[in-house]
Amino acid sequence: MIQIRDIDHLVLRVTDLERMLRFYCDVLGCTIERRKDSIGLVQLRAGHSLIDLVPVDGQLGKSGGAPPGKEGRNLDHFCLRIEPFDETAIRRHLDRNGVQAGKLATRYGAEGEGPSIYISDPEGNGVELKGPPVD
Repeated sequence: MIQIRDIDHLVLRVTDLERMLRFYCDVLGCTIERRKDSIGLVQLRAGHSLIDLVPVDGQLGKSGGAPPGKEGRNLDHFCLRIEPFDETAIRRHLDRNGVQAGKLATRYGAEGEGPSIYISDPEGNGVELKGPPVD
C-alpha cells in the first residue's frame, strides 16, 4: 500500500507567464523559490507546497502538446509526497495493480531534491510519487 502524506507540488502549463506570476505572487501571496529559465520553469512557494509554472513555449512546456484550452492540457502533473518511500515496495504494488512506472530519478520538490517516480492515471494525467529529501 502506498501512503500519501500530502501534495508536494502542481505543475501548470501557462501561456502568459508574467500574468500568472502577478496572480500567484501579488494576489495569492506565493513567492518565487526557484527559476530555471533555460528549461522554462518557475517554482513558487505556496505554504508547504510548490506551484510550478511552465510556459508552453519553453522546453518543458512544449512536451505537453497544445496550449491550455479546449484542446490542450493545463495541468502537466501533480506530485504526491509518499512516506515511507520504498522503491521496491512501490513498484511491486503498482505492478500488481497494472500500473506502469517510470524510472526512479532525483527531482526537486517542496522539500528539496528527492527520489521520484512518474506514473499516469487511467485518463492519462501525470502523477509523480515523491520521497523525502536527500541530504
